[in-house]
Amino acid sequence: MDDLHQLIRSATAADGVSPLNEAALYALEDPSSVRQEFSYTGDQLVGYAQVDSNSQGWCVVAPGSRRQGIGTELLHRFDSDAELHLWAHGDLPGARPLGAKVKLVPRRILLRLERAMDGPVNEGPTPDGIAIRTFEPGSDDAAFLELNALAFAHHPEQGQLTQTDLEQRIASDWFDPAGFFLAERDGELLGFHWTKTHTDPAVGEVYVVGVSPLAQGLGLGRMLTAHGLRHLQERGFDRVILYVEGDNGRALGVYEGLGFTEAMRDVQYRRAD
Repeated sequence: MDDLHQLIRSATAADGVSPLNEAALYALEDPSSVRQEFSYTGDQLVGYAQVDSNSQGWCVVAPGSRRQGIGTELLHRFDSDAELHLWAHGDLPGARPLGAKVKLVPRRILLRLERAMDGPVNEGPTPDGIAIRTFEPGSDDAAFLELNALAFAHHPEQGQLTQTDLEQRIASDWFDPAGFFLAERDGELLGFHWTKTHTDPAVGEVYVVGVSPLAQGLGLGRMLTAHGLRHLQERGFDRVILYVEGDNGRALGVYEGLGFTEAMRDVQYRRAD
């Protein structure tokens, strides 16, 4: 496992972006739910590919071993998976040619937006009857998961969050309930903004913002986002990032209105029609 983590670290340092997303990194701790493939040169690990139970995959090749066919050979091991969709984080120059070799084409874009926290955050008024409080692990788990499933019913990853996934994140070093905000009305959970913090580099993150379908049009999404931004600013972070689907016009409008701009994009490649 040490050699795999070293491979991921070296690729991240060379590319400026991790080759695996959060879920894929968590899967390294318990790989029973994913398929893993490894490529070696002698006894040195030079390539790794992971595909989860939903045919979502990632591939990484050591920086000094690229353009030697290692990635192509790894991905050909998944040729029998007709639903394979591979993430290229940062959409690096080699992603499209590699995808073409294994008959994968771009299908989905995930944008990373950034905002400098060098000015005031206008949170605006809280909608009538709405109260904001912080998440209580254990007590709020079920209500949060229910709302998350409703808010992200059509999202292929976030909408599938389970109790085990939640507990895994709560156990992480970065988890802080003081940065996990819930919006309630008459005791009913209507929205949330879960923030996240990173140490290397030091940056805050709008981790997840969700609003109940019953509360659309109240401005809760913008208000909760701003509330979390102010929290991160008060924590001393001078930069905040977030990830959003490239075709989510409503969310993009909210985030751009709050001062976010595009910094990077991830592209998902799927089987060609």
